[in-house]
Amino acid sequence: MVIVGGGPCGLMLAIELGRRGIEALVLDQKPGTAFNPQANATQARTMEYYRRLGFADEIRALGLPSEFPTDIAYFTRFAKYELARFRLPSAREARAMVTTLSGSWSAAELPHRVAQKYVEQVLRRHAEHVARVHYGWRITRFHPQRDHVDVHAEPAAGGAPRVMRCEYLVGADGAKSLVRQAMGWRYGGETGVARDFVGGRMYAVYCRIAEFYREVPHRAAWMNVSFNRERRCFMPAVDGKAEFAFHTQLKAHEDEAKIDERAAADMVRQAVGAPLDVEVLARDIWTAGHALVAERYGEGRVFIGGDAAHLFTPTGGLGYNTAVEDAVNLAAVLKGRASPRLLESYEIERKPLAVRNTTYAKRFADSLGTFEPTAEIEDDTPAGAAARARAGAYLEAHGRAEFNIPGITFGGRYDGSPAIVSDGTAPPGESANTYMPSACPGGRPPHAWLEDARSLYDLLGLEWTLLGLRSHASVEAPDLQVVNLKHDALRELYGADFALIRPDQVVAWRGASVEEALRALEKLRG
Repeated sequence: MVIVGGGPCGLMLAIELGRRGIEALVLDQKPGTAFNPQANATQARTMEYYRRLGFADEIRALGLPSEFPTDIAYFTRFAKYELARFRLPSAREARAMVTTLSGSWSAAELPHRVAQKYVEQVLRRHAEHVARVHYGWRITRFHPQRDHVDVHAEPAAGGAPRVMRCEYLVGADGAKSLVRQAMGWRYGGETGVARDFVGGRMYAVYCRIAEFYREVPHRAAWMNVSFNRERRCFMPAVDGKAEFAFHTQLKAHEDEAKIDERAAADMVRQAVGAPLDVEVLARDIWTAGHALVAERYGEGRVFIGGDAAHLFTPTGGLGYNTAVEDAVNLAAVLKGRASPRLLESYEIERKPLAVRNTTYAKRFADSLGTFEPTAEIEDDTPAGAAARARAGAYLEAHGRAEFNIPGITFGGRYDGSPAIVSDGTAPPGESANTYMPSACPGGRPPHAWLEDARSLYDLLGLEWTLLGLRSHASVEAPDLQVVNLKHDALRELYGADFALIRPDQVVAWRGASVEEALRALEKLRG
């Protein structure tokens, strides 16, 4: 299999396939993994997938120091007035808290705030153990056939081209995906949305501000947001020491072509509100205001995932996490025993989830970007204080809505998929900020911590798992792991004696007998 793109989606897909013994080749025209921070939030569901593969702790050790607050804080300017703060646990606190939580946040892992550049390094290292990963190579064209795909590739720096033959081709090659465009699949949805913030031309500055934490008189935060009429921005901490990923929206009169390093540093200082030294490490232009999903996710032996399939405005931190879920889902259907009908389930399942997630991201962008600072927001007057109080109340509610999202993180469902056997029950209603665990087929299995301090998810296999929750299951089938718990509380939580869990940790079926489970498994495998 050839995977085009060595970002989170492509690398995760290579790991998932390689762990299953499927040969994969990753090609990416970049010289290596990302230098710029890129995405900054790994959601809990993504961390659960990393845990299943054995490197969640490795990811959680990266990025901010273990004691660093992962708060979201809003300021007029970072060295001036603090408006609001939504407090969240540090990495160390998250490790301790996760085993004590129930309800919406009953999970094997909690979210982690870490720059994508660090995550990609871990994913690449693990992918290289089980797959071939080659940066500095680009594909130029491909030709799908009935039983294979011919792929033409060449070194990005110049050299002799090669032609490769593979069973499947997967385009995880970003928003300008050659694979998607060659297949003639267009994006659909909304683009060009204009807002006061996160809706238009954005300028990114990866920078080092050595004196930031010594000169800014506020408690540290992971996400720093400036709210004033001159320079709005969001600026997540990258290393918790001096590095930041600054993103601001350019005004109509600002020409990105005329912004040099000095001008970029000045924009950062405007948001800080203090004359600190700013070292520019990298800078780039990008566009906010997208909520786009490809019209097709696959055809024949060609598939797409990640930004090639969906493009987000980054509010809510959903783009990278949706891309990882694409990879986990696609790997499960590309397994050797998959039937053509199961291959079709990838688009049936993942496209509606992308529409759902881009819609949520747009709502968060509208909430933040259409709320504008008043003229007196920075004044040291009673009117200024009143304006700051009003803005603080709004932004605190917004922060809680955008960053406490178990319903989005855990609540995605695949109802109506041919890879699910419905039992006729209705799933719980969806809410962004609350999640109700349910074993209704099509969703995430309800999680629980067991008496020996293990997560239930630690017992689930890389392939299919049959959970026996009251009666004992004794059965052998290819790629099926049987877990007998005889656990009354879990039996009540799952609402059935048995549950069949798919390789991507989704409930495929639940019922009363092993025989029914085997019939469901046979049907799902085609």
